[in-house]
Amino acid sequence: MASAPHVAVIGGGSTGTGIARDLSMRGVDVTLVEQGNLTHGTTGRMHGLLHSGGRYAVADQASATECIEENRVLRDIAAHCVEMTGGLFVKRPEDGESYFEEKLQGCETCGIPAEVISGEEARAIEPHLATDVDKAISVPDGAVDPFRLVVANAASAQEHGARIETHSEVTDLVVEEGEVVGVEVDHASGSGVRVHGTEGGTETIRADYVVNATGAWAGRIGDMAGVDIEVRPSKGVMTVMNTRQVDTVINRCRPKGDADIIVPHETTCILGTTDEEVDDPEEYPEEQWEVDMMLDTLSELVPMLADARTIRSFWGVRPLYEPPDVGSDDPTDITRDYFLLDHEERDGLGGMTSIVGGKFTTYRMMGEEISDHVCQKFGIDADCRTADVPLPGSEEFSVLRDYMEEFGLRSPIGRRSVERLGSRAEEVLQTDGPNPTVCGCEGVTRAEIQDAIAQSGSDLNAVRIRTRASMGNCQGGFCCHRLASELHAEYDEVTTRAAWDELLQERWKGQRHALWGQQLSQAMLNYALHATTQNRDHDPADGGAVDFGAFDSGPEPAGGHTPAGVATDGGGDGGD
Repeated sequence: MASAPHVAVIGGGSTGTGIARDLSMRGVDVTLVEQGNLTHGTTGRMHGLLHSGGRYAVADQASATECIEENRVLRDIAAHCVEMTGGLFVKRPEDGESYFEEKLQGCETCGIPAEVISGEEARAIEPHLATDVDKAISVPDGAVDPFRLVVANAASAQEHGARIETHSEVTDLVVEEGEVVGVEVDHASGSGVRVHGTEGGTETIRADYVVNATGAWAGRIGDMAGVDIEVRPSKGVMTVMNTRQVDTVINRCRPKGDADIIVPHETTCILGTTDEEVDDPEEYPEEQWEVDMMLDTLSELVPMLADARTIRSFWGVRPLYEPPDVGSDDPTDITRDYFLLDHEERDGLGGMTSIVGGKFTTYRMMGEEISDHVCQKFGIDADCRTADVPLPGSEEFSVLRDYMEEFGLRSPIGRRSVERLGSRAEEVLQTDGPNPTVCGCEGVTRAEIQDAIAQSGSDLNAVRIRTRASMGNCQGGFCCHRLASELHAEYDEVTTRAAWDELLQERWKGQRHALWGQQLSQAMLNYALHATTQNRDHDPADGGAVDFGAFDSGPEPAGGHTPAGVATDGGGDGGD
């Protein structure tokens, strides 16, 4: 071919960025557009499980086999994103023996390493397991950071020439003579690295081919071209705990059901999940009973969860797809397999293919299949290399190096930094200036923050997903303002304050269903620090109600008289 075809990929989750990386590594010209930040949709709202395939070993063995294959690949190419925690499928007395045996046999059939251990052996691994757990099956589950993984895929795509546009919503498809030839995009704040306060604009991106990788939103993109994509979104809640109550993935060994998994993830544990079909991937109820059920049910496996502190909850929407002739009533019956929909073959509409369904663990496999499909369309003879070439951060990364002395970092900050950065640690942490800790909960240093700002501009939520800053116990109470202050060298006050407000709002959203006990106290402290002390609630305090000079006039006169001009109620209108 005289020149490489231009492919527009819609969707900046794991599948979309995986496709962009794969195609760009094969020499294809790629533009990826995402309506929010990377991981805005389902990918950023998952429990972080790297599947061994054990969860599907009975009901969906094709998916289980794919999972164990990709589990092994991701351990190699994404080492700095993966923690191999191991997993246990635990059986309580009321759980059926026959299903336990089915699970074990299913693992063997699918090639998943599995071993039966006693309840005592399981509690030796995880001391906080319930004392009446009978036995367990050990499998190679793991935990993966979806934010880190997706950013690494996007970075690799960029290194190979791809254009990555975030905060860029597709408003229409350009269809000419029965063929999709481009996308209409509304940039929230201009093209390139997002900058708060910069006026956006619309753009027509012409393309030789369009790939719809929008997950639960795939039907909306199909509607723009007049084709029906039968996605059945299913919501699930995840609840984040304040510490790692377990260090191993704990699964309930029983048939499908809600609240059956605990995933250790970084400094926390994530409890999951529910499975309830919804009509809209963005507008659905987030109900307190779902969180309560999660805690109550999983406390049967790990009793200490009943009294543990939750720091936030969040809901994600699975992009389930079922061919229209199947018609399952229960979303848990729908396969977790993925489907490639060539709209030219299926609908008579050229120029576009959608990929729907699937799981996070198999994102790379999905990217490979659709990239093979696109390359075949254009006669491109190029092999997939994504299973062999490590992602940025995982090159030559086999064991953690000790950077504490070399970079003047205190333990465990140095280790946490290297875990996040992987093989990029030396590049990022080698700095001439001081490198204080900006986020104490997650141990994130100034060098990491500045590296993330260099990648993402003033968008502090983009900085967050690259570093985990503000994602710990205090939920940004002690670090949001510090993150904002790191913008001062390049951005004006208006931009900085807008970024700060947006980060605070995002951190608040997930805490609404965790406001009791210690977390309620933390939320009130965060409010005091940011809304009042730093006036982020924008209370004008303009009525002259407080004469601050009066506080310098000495002790209160005898008889309790209040100096003139001093308001006894605090002097402001107050904020909500």
